[in-house]
Amino acid sequence: MGEIKNKNNRKQYSLKSDEKIDVLKILKDLDKYKPRRKGWTWRKKLPKGTKIGQFIYGQVSEDLKNSQPLPAAHYFGNIDPQPDCIITSEIASGRFEDDIRRFRMAAYHGADHIMVIRTAGQSHFDGLIEGTPEGVGGVPITRKQVRASRKALDLIEDEVGRPINFHSYVSGVAGPEIAVLFNEEGVNGAHQDPQYNILYRGINMYRSFVDAAEAKKIMADAKMLQIDGAHNANATAKQAWKVMPELLVQHSINCAFSIKAGMPKNLIALSTVPPTSAPAPCIKIDLPYAVALRDFFEDFIFRAQMNTRYMESCTREVTVSHTLNSLISRLTSAHLQSTITPDEGRNVPWHYNSIHGVNTAKQTLIALDSIKELVEIKNEGILKEKVREIKERAILFLEEILKVGGYFEAVEQGFFVDSGCYPERANDGIIRYKDGGVAAGTIIKRDKDYFAPVCCHFGYNNLSLAQEITGKRVNNKVCDLIDGCTLCVHEKISYIDELDEVDNVNIRLSKSEEYRTENRIKPEVQWAGDGVIVLAMFLPVDERTSHFASLEIARKFGLKETEVVHKQIMHPAEGTYVEVKGMVPFSIDLEEIEMPEIIPNLEPEYIESIVREKDLKVVAATVGEDEHSVGMREIIDIKHGGIEKFGFKCYYLGTSVSIDKVIDAAIEVDAKIILISTIITHGEIHRINIRRLNQLAVEKGIRDKVILIAGGTQIKDQMAKEEGLDAGFGRGTKGIDVASFIIRKLIKDK
Repeated sequence: MGEIKNKNNRKQYSLKSDEKIDVLKILKDLDKYKPRRKGWTWRKKLPKGTKIGQFIYGQVSEDLKNSQPLPAAHYFGNIDPQPDCIITSEIASGRFEDDIRRFRMAAYHGADHIMVIRTAGQSHFDGLIEGTPEGVGGVPITRKQVRASRKALDLIEDEVGRPINFHSYVSGVAGPEIAVLFNEEGVNGAHQDPQYNILYRGINMYRSFVDAAEAKKIMADAKMLQIDGAHNANATAKQAWKVMPELLVQHSINCAFSIKAGMPKNLIALSTVPPTSAPAPCIKIDLPYAVALRDFFEDFIFRAQMNTRYMESCTREVTVSHTLNSLISRLTSAHLQSTITPDEGRNVPWHYNSIHGVNTAKQTLIALDSIKELVEIKNEGILKEKVREIKERAILFLEEILKVGGYFEAVEQGFFVDSGCYPERANDGIIRYKDGGVAAGTIIKRDKDYFAPVCCHFGYNNLSLAQEITGKRVNNKVCDLIDGCTLCVHEKISYIDELDEVDNVNIRLSKSEEYRTENRIKPEVQWAGDGVIVLAMFLPVDERTSHFASLEIARKFGLKETEVVHKQIMHPAEGTYVEVKGMVPFSIDLEEIEMPEIIPNLEPEYIESIVREKDLKVVAATVGEDEHSVGMREIIDIKHGGIEKFGFKCYYLGTSVSIDKVIDAAIEVDAKIILISTIITHGEIHRINIRRLNQLAVEKGIRDKVILIAGGTQIKDQMAKEEGLDAGFGRGTKGIDVASFIIRKLIKDK
């Protein structure tokens, strides 16, 4: 394991890129862990005109020390430019020990805002919880979960070379307690929205705002970024695009209240979600809303949330929607670009789909770098009219709230999440009552002698009386009277480990121990050793028949606990595309796997010396009826790092060349090497061409004088050798791979 030394010269655990993260090492001495910092951290933006690789960028931030570039990056020197805005990864495996592994994968792909989706049930708990209570679902937010996560992220940010913000939720009747926990444990950002509590968690409206004042004060003390939850209105309204004016009102109430509670504007983030998706004309609707929102709240932070309202089980459709969402972010602005797993519509947010979500955002944002220098948003016509209309409706909405007696009266009359476009009403809004809801009647007025000896507290606190009684004076903070509170003196925190004897991390880790070693593995999508895979298939039957037929196919494969997770009609009569989830009933011992030896390429200088000494000539062609030329040209052309740069004299015959012509050309120029490319494979044509090349070389009497090599996306080395050739090269081959083989073959034969 990697190790570093701390200031006391003791060895500490660190991550190495070729080793799995060790959860047991994260859990070790967790009671002694102290967060290395508090507060939100932004990316370090690079100046406009920054060059990365061969390209000039205008909206990028510092590169990562270690990262995984986009799949196409190998065409561009494996560059991995990072967008200027923060990228979120929303993670919800339900087990924090597996979340930690997903944190690492997400960060490696460029996420620096890790948002753990907590259990919804926690909104209704009236205090902090410890352990992982059975039946709660989701990720229970406990001190152990938070501390282990933040400790793991400390190591992960060292590995990737960038600070990573950790995030969760301050909501529910235990909101202030959770805010204190987050402040103590170095959580960097959180959702806090009293309206969310009222409308979606049924918490008493007065209690929600009283709790929010305290929670926001505590969050501000730790310089945590606050994200609101106003976007839930267009996630729950029957016709989401009609609540756009209300969303502006909800944001305005949240922002005004947060400022009154002591939060600075640069730590108040509006969670914005485009309200529609194709097949609606989404850009025509979503862009004016985004512009109106940014016009009204230009001094605040924008967290652009991907749309989840219209997610079905098709991951392709979701990815396109999220790409369009990111387009709006680039055309307007976003300080944070959220990502949603494209499989959330299946209720199975899996490891690799979390990464797909991050890459969708990164790829789109980088692709749209400097887009506003190429196009501009028209400040006239339909856009201008629609922006003005949304604003006017929002102002009228807010004026009516004041007219009826304020926010609480408006909630009681069902103003919010009404799917009529204000001032129209559909009378389907959410109604909550001032004297009802969770924790109603629990607010107690503070006595005149009330005093809390903590450094961060909202509202009346009789400091003068406390100083008189104790005879102590406050020098810097109120908690000086007790020699520091837990927000200031971390050692005063009481760390409680898990209390559940049946469901706890140690038991879960023991059950998956064999799959966390280096020797035994199963496929997985959520948890270590879960054994889950997906079968994708096209069945030439109708949708209903395909459902049951695909399950039978999966059963014959031996999969357990099978479930159809996606169906898509290709044509009602011609067939259906189906994806089936199942669990494999076996594991693989890695020691039993036979893998071919990796033979390193020769040094370029050595290759060149042999080539020039022997004056090696190559005949190359794409054979048969194949018109593809790109692959072969990249292998031979000097510009693409091909074999020409080593001194090979290459005679390229072009495409659709007969095997006879290839052999004749090799004889004519006295070539020692023949390269053929074959991609079109109908009727095993690729095998026929490869076989014919060997046969004709034998017939012409040159087989022992030439090296025969075939390449193409369908070619495998073993297959080429079976048909008599010396080697076969498939997808991803470079010129130096071919050159190294040729030189080794020549030297070996000699």
